[in-house]
Amino acid sequence: MAETGSDTGMAMSAPADTVTVGGAPMYANRTIVANAVNSADHTTLVAAVKAAGLVDTLNGAGPFTVFAPTNAAFAALPAGTVDTLLKPENKAQLTSVLTYHVVGGRLTAADLMERIRAGGGSAMLTTVQGGMLTARMSGSNIVVTDAAGGTATVTQADVLQSNGVIHVTDKVFLPG
Repeated sequence: MAETGSDTGMAMSAPADTVTVGGAPMYANRTIVANAVNSADHTTLVAAVKAAGLVDTLNGAGPFTVFAPTNAAFAALPAGTVDTLLKPENKAQLTSVLTYHVVGGRLTAADLMERIRAGGGSAMLTTVQGGMLTARMSGSNIVVTDAAGGTATVTQADVLQSNGVIHVTDKVFLPG
């Protein structure tokens, strides 16, 4: 099946194992940022990553596990939250929120489920920001709880990237 690569304008074929996020194919040979910029569901996240100056980091070697909230997740935050975070004077706070969504290493859903089993039903994940997230199973879904007690469900797991893996989530984590 031929698809148009929106970042290049060139027609390209997506390999059979390529998944689609936000209407765009996510190529396993591209970085987290190179893929995320093409997802229509992650424009707010990409804008935030750019505003925080984290593009080079997330284009780096990694590996990283990124819990990527959708635009709807950002829209569910209290009114004005995103606009406030995107202001230049709030760059440190924005960076803290974004790096709270990143765990060092490449943790697939199978890896997360194994850690949850090994932890007796929960797995503590140390984020790049330094805070902790708690992963648990809810039926067949992985649910992640942040320091503020908010929970997010992984709605699409194992979007493999050249420098890690993305798990799409339905909520934004707050470091507390």
